[in-house]
Amino acid sequence: MNETHDPSLQSWVDSANAANSDFPIQNLPFGIFSRRGDKEGRRKVGVAIGDRILDVTAGVEAGIWTGIADEVARAASGKSLNAVMQCSRESLSEFRLQLSRALAGIPNDARPRPAAAALVPMGDVEMHVPAEIGDYTDFYASIYHATNVGKLFRPDNPLLPNYKHVPIGYHGRASSIVPTGTWVTRPLGQTRPSEKDPPVFGPSRLLDYEAEAGFFVSRGNSLGQPIGIDEAEDHIFGLCIVNDWSARDIQAWEYQPLGPFLAKNFATTVSPWVLTMEALEPFRSPAFFRPAGDPKPLPYLSSDRNRGMGGIDLTIEVYIRTSMMREAGLRPHRLSQASLSDMYWTPAQLLTHHASNGCNLRPGDLFASGTVSGPESSSLGCLLELTRRGAEAIHLPSGEDRKFLQDRDEIIMRGFLEREGAVRIGTGECAGLVVAAASR
Repeated sequence: MNETHDPSLQSWVDSANAANSDFPIQNLPFGIFSRRGDKEGRRKVGVAIGDRILDVTAGVEAGIWTGIADEVARAASGKSLNAVMQCSRESLSEFRLQLSRALAGIPNDARPRPAAAALVPMGDVEMHVPAEIGDYTDFYASIYHATNVGKLFRPDNPLLPNYKHVPIGYHGRASSIVPTGTWVTRPLGQTRPSEKDPPVFGPSRLLDYEAEAGFFVSRGNSLGQPIGIDEAEDHIFGLCIVNDWSARDIQAWEYQPLGPFLAKNFATTVSPWVLTMEALEPFRSPAFFRPAGDPKPLPYLSSDRNRGMGGIDLTIEVYIRTSMMREAGLRPHRLSQASLSDMYWTPAQLLTHHASNGCNLRPGDLFASGTVSGPESSSLGCLLELTRRGAEAIHLPSGEDRKFLQDRDEIIMRGFLEREGAVRIGTGECAGLVVAAASR
């Protein structure tokens, strides 16, 4: 915690001071943007402030950064955040501090602001996936989600014996990770309508979303070299929102014995802004409280630091907007709201376990939490849980019902962090609209 977290701090960028802004001066997340109308489509590193983006390259020309902060500014000359993610924590912190000072002040103050020339309106840009993602891993870190899904298939034994001992995950597909706003094509796949029928091939009928948090790796580790639990967060650059789109009917037929495959790798949507670990500092929380009878994490997954402050109090909201709702001018309808602090495993435990066998993580790699669900019916992070695998329909303000997603449905996810004594910060949107399956 330092002066960049000061709740009384304001910016001369007036929109950053609005009560509902995701991007006050206390946030300053990184992203990759290109200007609309730029025929060359040049991608640049930017930092969000209110309804503006500070072009880091232009900020260098304006002389915003000096000393070790200039290391980060120079690393931001590329087309992705990968080089920035490799910078030291000290230089990243100094970069943030000097930028905060350059943006701090009272609106309408007539004093010269060198950073003003580096600002670009958000409405004039297109956002991109923040990093060149070499590998993507998805975990299953919510015990509520795991229990709810387990009950649908194994009512008497919902949790498998390993769940409370080992963070469960699978390797996803990095090539199909897309930025917010990208249309999601309904996947084709092989399903089995019933045990009496042979499998068929066609469009998924049980298309779902999964609300998750994603974490980008900063510094990597050498092949064969594990990462200790208390060093894990030194290898995490920051957080975004992830929608792990899922075809439940394809998944049900293909997942045994090796787990998710085509049901998951057709599209994964990420929000464009990466909230740094330093920006998240006021919103840390204890690790999940394990009740009596639950096993303690094995020593490599346990430390006083992780138990005391390993969690992150991020709230994720999920909204739906159907074609009929858009035509009627209706607002998106909220389906759920859940907290990342309810996850059974912390981000540090996920990364530590991932590298525990010597797996080499690299800057820009992405790992996600798995569906973020809580203990209440209003905090379930996917339709599989909300509708009990289609047994109970959701009633929408338009008069429509939904059990799973239909073509032209749009799913919008938003994340925010708020706590007394701190300024609320947000992630921005992670949105995608479902379109019809491709012709076979």
